[in-house]
Amino acid sequence: MNLKEKHMPACGIEAFDKTYSLGYEVNHKDWSPFPRVNRLRQTFLNRPYDIDVERLRLVTEAYKKHETAPRKLQCAYAFENILMNTTLYIYDEDLILGEIAAPAKASPIYPEFSVSWIVDEILNSPFEKRSNDQFYIRNEEERKEILELCKYWEGKSINELITSRLDQEQKIGSHMGEKIFQTNNYHFAGIGHFAIDYNKLMTLGYDGVIAQVKKYLENLSKKDPEYGSKRDYYEATIIMLKASKKYILRYAKLAKDKSLVEKNSKRKQELEIMAENCFTIAGGTPKTFWQALQLFNFATTLILIEGNGHSISYGRMDQWLFPYYKKDMKKGNLTKEFALELIEVQYVKMNNPTKLKDKGTVKVRNGRGFGGESLTIGGVDKKGNDATNDLTMLMLEGSAHTRMMNPWVCVRMHEKTPYELKVKAVECIRAGYGHPKLFNDGPAIKAMLSKGMTLEEARDYCVVGCVEPSLPGKEFGWMDAGYVNTAKMMEMVINGGVTLDGKKIGPNTGSLDNYKNFTEVLESVDKQFEYWTDQLCSCLNITDEIHRIAKPTPYVSAFFEGCIESGKDMTEGGVKYNGTAPQGAGIATCADSLASIKKLVFDDKTYTGSQLLQAVKDNWEGHEKLYALVNSSKIPHYGNDNDYADDLFKYMFECYCKHIKGRENPRGGKFSPGVYTVNANVGMGLYTNASLDGRKNLEPISDNMGPVHTAGGSHDFSGPTALVNSVSKVDHSLASNGTLLNLRFPEEAVAGIEGRDILISFIDEYISKQGMHIQFNVMSAETMKAAQKDPKNYRDMLVRVAGYSAYFVELGKPLQDDLIQRTELRF
Repeated sequence: MNLKEKHMPACGIEAFDKTYSLGYEVNHKDWSPFPRVNRLRQTFLNRPYDIDVERLRLVTEAYKKHETAPRKLQCAYAFENILMNTTLYIYDEDLILGEIAAPAKASPIYPEFSVSWIVDEILNSPFEKRSNDQFYIRNEEERKEILELCKYWEGKSINELITSRLDQEQKIGSHMGEKIFQTNNYHFAGIGHFAIDYNKLMTLGYDGVIAQVKKYLENLSKKDPEYGSKRDYYEATIIMLKASKKYILRYAKLAKDKSLVEKNSKRKQELEIMAENCFTIAGGTPKTFWQALQLFNFATTLILIEGNGHSISYGRMDQWLFPYYKKDMKKGNLTKEFALELIEVQYVKMNNPTKLKDKGTVKVRNGRGFGGESLTIGGVDKKGNDATNDLTMLMLEGSAHTRMMNPWVCVRMHEKTPYELKVKAVECIRAGYGHPKLFNDGPAIKAMLSKGMTLEEARDYCVVGCVEPSLPGKEFGWMDAGYVNTAKMMEMVINGGVTLDGKKIGPNTGSLDNYKNFTEVLESVDKQFEYWTDQLCSCLNITDEIHRIAKPTPYVSAFFEGCIESGKDMTEGGVKYNGTAPQGAGIATCADSLASIKKLVFDDKTYTGSQLLQAVKDNWEGHEKLYALVNSSKIPHYGNDNDYADDLFKYMFECYCKHIKGRENPRGGKFSPGVYTVNANVGMGLYTNASLDGRKNLEPISDNMGPVHTAGGSHDFSGPTALVNSVSKVDHSLASNGTLLNLRFPEEAVAGIEGRDILISFIDEYISKQGMHIQFNVMSAETMKAAQKDPKNYRDMLVRVAGYSAYFVELGKPLQDDLIQRTELRF
């Protein structure tokens, strides 16, 4: 039953079918109806990306002072020292307070994880001279201070501890070697990709959670063999939660002091209210919609102060925030207009946190934000009924009005999603800024059930990061744990465990020089995947153990079910559901390579395996006829609703998933596979030799669940419906860590009411065929090429890269070119 039939339409302040724009508009006017929001947005765009030294200084000071303390307490004392001494910022026209212990748009430094790359890049590859993702150290004094402070952390960081534990086979496969898999994300940064239980926070407040911890500490028995570890956890948690209260009170006092000297009466009143909001929620529970947003912002930015894990996501925000909206509206204390203005101010503020990443990570994944701050709306409730409400629509309107990188809005859809929500979502998509992404409740819930969750729990999933379905406050899934280059594994399959440039790195499971039939090729794929996933997963388990030892996270653990109850930090397996989730990249590259082998060598027998092998060893030079053939429609390719090729994609998909799924991790949980690349297909391609799908050396491998597109041509020839049919031939729920499908349409392909309705029907078809996740770029190649030539006029043009949107002109050229080369679809 949709909203029209219930006669209870959830609505924002605008008509659900309002058209915002068709693609990006050069010299556009301000999008938001609120002048404050437009000014805040412009202020953000004008700020530089700086590196801030203050957190590094304060965390180093605390660790030096408490060198003999247990590690959990060291973390707590460092957190407390930061919160009590970091500089506070209240910016002009702010309505929501709280940063990440650094000025807006400036990146703190997290030496607990790694410092060697920071020192190396300052000395040898300056951040400000990067081709993309530049950061700036403010002056020479701070540059010297960073180098000096980093000396303390040499030999103590997580990256060094992990590296010392890896054996040669693991290193060869990893980012330190041949980059068959890359696990450096959790070498150089904290664990992210989760959403806390915001309901718990809002219901109990910090005082209530402190009381809960104290009760368990008081009842802790010395007969418990883990008494010492649990006591440390409880004491650390209390220190950190009390410090959080004091930190918020510091903001309350600052806002009050500013209000006393403010001359503008309107701003004076705003500062007074902000001060009162902070006094109320420092320990207590929020009483208003504004206070709930304020508590949310503090709680979330405090997670980022504790550790720099990315994809700290916001859960089902239209659900947990709705009671405060409903109460204020009922009492007449809030208008829809002001609720939307608060939402949009919060959206702009969500872009303030930035994260300094190493140059290797930046090659694989462009972007200076923390990344992955997904905000989930829509979907069904725990009973299976549609959960759309006013905030669902207002949050989409806020997204269309701000058009910034964050938040990454995700609309959950199902077969009974209200028509109004479909139209609103599609109107945002047609505006061409890359939001929202769409998730299908059917396969996503099925994936959650496969991880052992109850049906009620599974229905309450949110999306974290680019792709991953997770259970807020109940799941610590270690998602985005590693990028796996399956195309590089395929290189071992065709060449006896030897890279095409002659390095013996894997087992000899056969070669194109000697395979007798195609079954032997598939058996070799299976053996290579088993070997390399053994290396990958063992690396991740070691990494997991080091994080538990070196960087527990008591603050954020307090907002996950199971941690306080068990006396165990989330890094120790205290959370109810634990997992580890690496993602496979390049599946279509493998499938189309297999199609070339099967068709040309074993079916048609027009080429020998040795001839194909030599062609890729030669990077296709001197093999132009064969190169054109494998990039043509004469070879069956995945993405064209052709079972010949699609069955091979299905085989590759299932092969990867089976070698990941169900392995055990150190926290008592299981591994979960994902099949996506985000934008890592570009960086991975830079380390991958030519492949039999028609790629040349250094070209991107295939992206996510999408078909191959090489310099020789795109491999999907049959249009979007055929592509969806190919994609839906696999069971997406097997990839319980998520899947991703990118589609790109030129603006004219979805123009007018007819174009809008065709796109809605297309999405309905994808949902009915049980695809898990789909997202769109509404942007022509010509538009992106124009932005490359004239970046100043396209400064705030967002493009859907993968699970996220980014400013096109800030991306590296290889990634820009990859986006341009993606197939331009038309209905």
